[in-house]
Amino acid sequence: MEVMIRSAKKNDVEQLAGLMGELGYPVTKEEMQKRFSKINASPSYHTFVAVVDDSVVGMIGMIESHHYEKNDDYIRIVAFVVASTYRNLGVGRKLLEKTESLAREKGIHKLVLNSGNRDERKDSHRFYERRGFEGKATGFYKVLD
Repeated sequence: MEVMIRSAKKNDVEQLAGLMGELGYPVTKEEMQKRFSKINASPSYHTFVAVVDDSVVGMIGMIESHHYEKNDDYIRIVAFVVASTYRNLGVGRKLLEKTESLAREKGIHKLVLNSGNRDERKDSHRFYERRGFEGKATGFYKVLD
């Protein structure tokens, strides 16, 4: 199986919407189009897709960020998913490798991501740990009225 990693394009939106559903965040094609238009317009955001036989089977979305407390920049991975039928085939590894390559090109030496503590995320956590990530933080969220 040949996997090609490339930057996401506008015509990938429908497949991106399907992947967001697999990640647990169902979205319509129209909603994803609006989101992707804003994301794609920002130079701080980057989205890579994994393509097999002309189908998008995975994606990773990230933001270049700056610390307040340190001089180094970092990349925060905010969306990362591989279609269920393509998991454990190296697709996720290739997406992460492309992200690491981008970070190095930009002189960035840290990747950060959040992953929920739900049972269905345990396999993802093991994948991240095998790729060198460490669990170091607890996230807190507040929805404003």
